[in-house]
Amino acid sequence: MWIYEKRLEFPVNIKEPNAQMAQFIMSQYGGPDGEMGASMRYLSQRYTMPYKECKAALTDIGTEELAHLEIVAAIVHQLTRNLTAEQLVEQGFGPYYIDHATGIWPQAAGGIPFNACEFQSKGDVITDLHEDLAADGATT
Repeated sequence: MWIYEKRLEFPVNIKEPNAQMAQFIMSQYGGPDGEMGASMRYLSQRYTMPYKECKAALTDIGTEELAHLEIVAAIVHQLTRNLTAEQLVEQGFGPYYIDHATGIWPQAAGGIPFNACEFQSKGDVITDLHEDLAADGATT
């Protein structure tokens, strides 16, 4: 279990909405290298980790990735709030808006929905840690 503080560690305060930017940032939420896949990757792999220190690290990292979801969602929400449907369409957010309005839903910038195929958990320490390194390297 975790203790959840109901505040963002890094508050988001976007003054100018920009739906086109929201479309790009949405991929960090549910895209192939996004926070949703990262959190599921670490939290799934922790169960077969044979070393308690490594298991603890995977739990901590997975939990931190969940916190990143909240920050990214706040960014997307603030980038799209108070825009009219016409403004959203003009700024390239139309296809997303048709399906989800301005709700937060995990997908890549290209419109591909998040699915569990974005990460791997094999139960082999070397394989899983290699996958973790490869996934983290893709986002830097």
